Amino acid sequence: MNKKCNPNINCTVVQCEHIACDGTHCSLDTITVGTHEANPTQCQCTDCMSFKLK
Repeated sequence: MNKKCNPNINCTVVQCEHIACDGTHCSLDTITVGTHEANPTQCQCTDCMSFKLK
């Protein structure tokens, strides 16, 4: 995990390729958030579309 930490994007998904130096931040400059629901009403309905499996 020698990637730069983006302190503006918190993330703890260790299975993601973009997890950064301390395991609590993303290494990307920006991320895309999307949904898998037609009418999302809860945070569980949203997804990080920038996720990339290690």
